[in-house]
Amino acid sequence: MSFARQFASKVTSGQTILRRYSSNAATKYLVTPQEANELVQHQGAVLLDATWFMPNSPRDPVKEFAEKRLPQARFFNLDKVATPSDKGLMHMMPTGRVFADACEKYGISPNTPVVIYDAHGVFSSPRGLFTFRSFNHENSSILDGGLPRWEAEGLPVETSEPTTPTAVDYPTPELNAKAITSYEQMLSKFTGKDSAEELILDARPKNRFLGIDPEPRPGLRSGHMPGAVSLTFALFLQKNTVNGKEFTTFLPPDKLRQALIDAVGEERAQLIIDGKLPVTTTCGSGMTAAILWLGLRQLGVKDISLYDESWMGYGARESSPVVTSD
Repeated sequence: MSFARQFASKVTSGQTILRRYSSNAATKYLVTPQEANELVQHQGAVLLDATWFMPNSPRDPVKEFAEKRLPQARFFNLDKVATPSDKGLMHMMPTGRVFADACEKYGISPNTPVVIYDAHGVFSSPRGLFTFRSFNHENSSILDGGLPRWEAEGLPVETSEPTTPTAVDYPTPELNAKAITSYEQMLSKFTGKDSAEELILDARPKNRFLGIDPEPRPGLRSGHMPGAVSLTFALFLQKNTVNGKEFTTFLPPDKLRQALIDAVGEERAQLIIDGKLPVTTTCGSGMTAAILWLGLRQLGVKDISLYDESWMGYGARESSPVVTSD
């Protein structure tokens, strides 16, 4: 049966759909295009495009959003809904007021369901979700497979002028105190401390982790933090091709668990899953670290923080200890 026919048959039982999502929408991290569409139709969910590209990419997320987007989507600019940095760091975690102001502009109240997507499939949308969840907006998910999966499954896109939503009130929220790790806290994790007490997972490609390949940001040395373990973010994802559209999605939980075991060993993986070994995720600038965060969340891991400035802040400090061996 085609997706359109499947969806049409489900719409006839609207009360069933409402019951289905009223019980689990606040805790579901990933939704399919069909589920996202149902959330929009029956619960007034707001769709947010959180597409972001690496600094050496020729693509422009703002331009692409203006040309094509999910119907009535808003653009959640991760570099703008952020705390300004005197070190030139982008998309740092916003203050509660900056986050609330953005939500108000997008027509999002504290009870509004939010579905975040990107143009890759899965790349920058987890960072958007991390932001919402860190401010305790639990009724938030990502569209697993993003815009290309949405199109591949036959749902309509919007190419006309983006609409301006009606502003609403959003009280200033408090940031979850355990969400973000600072530079000083990172140093304490491997200075005068048993490395078995905590674990640092680095989402960058392995050759950047080892200092073999240069960082994409000019002048930034490569390597990794003492005691860190490489878990390249792509190892939590799978590539898909549907109806000529290519996109990434998260691995199923059993394969996520195996990817974690392959990176850290079975004993440490089980300690992480059991909540006995706290984890901090890091990457180049705090973007793909959120992919590791979300993958671990899907395994039930709760004790996870994210090093917000990541290697861009850490490696730029000449006093930071750097390792280039495995």
